[in-house]
Amino acid sequence: MRKVFRRLKSLDEVRGILNDLEIDLGVEEVSLIDAHGRVLAEDVYAKCDVPPFDRATMDGFAVKAEDTFLAEEDKPVKLKLIGSVRAGEIPEVEVERGCAVEVSTGAMIPKGANAVVMVEYTSIREGYVYVYKPVAPNENVASAGSDAMEGELLVRKGKVLSSREIGLIASAGVDKVRVFRKPKVGIISTGDEIVELGRPLDMGKIYDVNLYTITSKVRECNCIPIPYGVVRDDYDEMRRVVERALKECDVVVTSGSTSAGLGDVIYRVFEEFGDVLVHGIAIKPGKPTVIAKANGKVLFGLPGYPLSALMIFDAIVSPFLRKLTGLREEKNKVKAVIQVKTYSEVGRRELKPVALIKTDRYIAYPFTSYSGSTSTLAKADGFIEIPENVAFLDVGEEVEVTLFGDYRPSELVVMGSHCLGVDLILTLAKLGAKVINVGSMGGLLALKRGEADIAGTHLLDEETNTYNVPFIGKLGLKDVVLIKGYEREQGFIVAKGNPKGIRGFEDLLREDVVFINRNRGSGTRVLIDMKLKDLAERMGLSFDDVTKRVRGYDVEAKTHTAVAVAVLTGKADVGVGIRTVAERYGLDFIPIRPEEFDFVVRRDRLNKESVRRFIETLRSEDFKKAVKRLPGINVTDKTGKVIEL
Repeated sequence: MRKVFRRLKSLDEVRGILNDLEIDLGVEEVSLIDAHGRVLAEDVYAKCDVPPFDRATMDGFAVKAEDTFLAEEDKPVKLKLIGSVRAGEIPEVEVERGCAVEVSTGAMIPKGANAVVMVEYTSIREGYVYVYKPVAPNENVASAGSDAMEGELLVRKGKVLSSREIGLIASAGVDKVRVFRKPKVGIISTGDEIVELGRPLDMGKIYDVNLYTITSKVRECNCIPIPYGVVRDDYDEMRRVVERALKECDVVVTSGSTSAGLGDVIYRVFEEFGDVLVHGIAIKPGKPTVIAKANGKVLFGLPGYPLSALMIFDAIVSPFLRKLTGLREEKNKVKAVIQVKTYSEVGRRELKPVALIKTDRYIAYPFTSYSGSTSTLAKADGFIEIPENVAFLDVGEEVEVTLFGDYRPSELVVMGSHCLGVDLILTLAKLGAKVINVGSMGGLLALKRGEADIAGTHLLDEETNTYNVPFIGKLGLKDVVLIKGYEREQGFIVAKGNPKGIRGFEDLLREDVVFINRNRGSGTRVLIDMKLKDLAERMGLSFDDVTKRVRGYDVEAKTHTAVAVAVLTGKADVGVGIRTVAERYGLDFIPIRPEEFDFVVRRDRLNKESVRRFIETLRSEDFKKAVKRLPGINVTDKTGKVIEL
């Protein structure tokens, strides 16, 4: 039977509920050798002075500093050598006026000495040390207790122990520390459609993503993940696994089986074991999230879509786990300016993944991918929260971005049209680049605003029948150069054997043909519209009359790959794309015309190391050889040439 959601709680209410939950996991004592990454549960104090005696920090000679004050390079001071002290030895001599004792680094300073002359500024002859440079009192000497004194506070409670803190604690004679016990977090993936990695993937099934992403996130929170695999949407089976996880773990995190559908039963399982605190959050994505408390433990039921699960984990589960482990709240946020008008659903807070670009400020590009998109997991740098009462964010508005834990600014930003040739260049150049596919026009505009280093473009100008150069002038781009790229074969992508007999654009007007278009602003869309305008002129029709007769003209794909997949799965009979993806998916290709895929670069970025490497790789023999493996992409004698504009 279906279950409607209880009263949806706001995200702030949910955070308040979790903040008020008191779950005491206790502390444990661990050997210092095993303490790396653990969180201190109490302050640590020194058991002895550090260092415990005055020690030499350099190889040289222990002296009375005042004996060296008159030393000069051409008039050295002469001191009598009366002995030596190695590290670990107890001095048996006392330094008196006019005397010196040889010491090694780390050795105890003998009585009477108050400085060490470095060996580089001395020489020895006939039992005397000649000093060529004066030293000040306490120079090259680490005094007893100068690092820490016995009883002094070394490291405070709540500190995550790294090699630095562990070294300090060890130096003070502390061999064991009390740390917060790491929570054990049980992780369960649910769903009849989920298949464990390593097994064959039947039609209608998908591989388990959440087990791996959530396990990684749990480790980031300094907790111990306990995976329980995939459980079918069966109440009894799910109940058995959850019961086992509750016995063995402190927190249980499930994904899937949370919404109001017939197969979604996790809330009923949670209800059987304890109190359901939250069943539905006024948020998108993540509305069906369930939270319960049972036997002093907490259960989280996350949505099944990977992107939804990840963002809800970051929004509510991660802060809760960090609190349990004693970690301080993570301030992993930055201010950014949004660059694309972004709509939201009023009444629900929306978590929207974004890609970040770092210029003199952060620029955020929201993703429009649906919540099941796994590719967005890798491409997104973080997410923004759009409040419940906001219908849209306009271009230029400031937003706060919650960063995913591994965010680092990219050394190169490439924006514009999607192309496998770009991926090949970046691979050969070994560049860590941020690639944002916003179409040729979007790439040029990003270049104009200073957000991109390089824009990939293949825009065809109708008036001049010329690629790319006219648009640089039309958009008012200044201080840029055009680097000639390569040619790509554009054509119709159709099913194997071309069952609909597609030959030209006139076939798109047939009732039995379904077309898949490209997105506005892309070079392919410009080519499509130009060809349809030519067709309309030949037929004596308006452009609108022609496009209305094309079934699927308003259905847009954002990449050449998406066009190929639409044809492969039968959602469309034909689309326009490059030969490379057609052959990759075993589809037929009918050429329309070659196009010029070029790169526009800001002049002030030409000396940037990553930009230079990109251009050098484009010109290289390695690229010429490798690109032959991409049918439909061809270098020319102009590839890599700079066109001054």
